[in-house]
Amino acid sequence: MQSVQNLGLRGHFLLAMPHLEDPNFTGSLSYLCDHDENGTMGVIVNRPLEITLDALFEQLELDGEESPHRNAPVYYGGPTHKDRGFILHRGSSTPWDSSIQVEDDIALTTSMDILLALAAGRGPEEFLVCLGCAGWEAGQLEQELKDNAWLTVEAEGDILFKVPPEQRLSAAAGILGVDLNLMSREAGHS
Repeated sequence: MQSVQNLGLRGHFLLAMPHLEDPNFTGSLSYLCDHDENGTMGVIVNRPLEITLDALFEQLELDGEESPHRNAPVYYGGPTHKDRGFILHRGSSTPWDSSIQVEDDIALTTSMDILLALAAGRGPEEFLVCLGCAGWEAGQLEQELKDNAWLTVEAEGDILFKVPPEQRLSAAAGILGVDLNLMSREAGHS
C-alpha cells in the first residue's frame, strides 16, 4: 500500500468530507493540477459564481458579444490568487502561452490568449473558467488526508465537463461507491 506522502495526486479529484467546515472548501470538489514535493495546486470545480463569461469579457474589455460561450458560468476556483483566471480545458492541440498538461486530454491555462479565443468564439469546446485556485504547502494536504478531511479519487473528464456543477461532488463520490450524504459529520480514525 502506498503511503500518503508517495501519492501522486495530479489529475485526481479532492472531495471535501462532510465534517470539513472551512468555508473555502465546505462541500467542494477540487481538481488537482499539480502535486509534488513542493506542494499541491488545484481548482474548485463545483462552485459557479453569480457571473458569466459575458461579464468577465466586459470587465476585461474583450469583445465577446457574439461568442457562443457568453453564458458559460465562471467558477470560484479557490481562495488563492482570486484575481487570476485559471482555465481548465480538454485538448492539447493549441499551444496556449501558459499551459500545463495535467492529463493526456486535460490542461490548465492561465494566459490571456485562451480568453481572447473564447471571446472570439474559438478555443476549446469543453472548459471551466475559474477565478482563483487552491493551494497547499508541502506536506499540508498529506496531513489533511491523514486527518480524514478529504477523499481522493482519479478524476474523470466527463464529470468535469458534462455533469452539472451541483452534481459533480456526488458523481465523483460515486466513483468510489460512496454517498457523502450518508457519512457522519464527525471525523474519526480507525
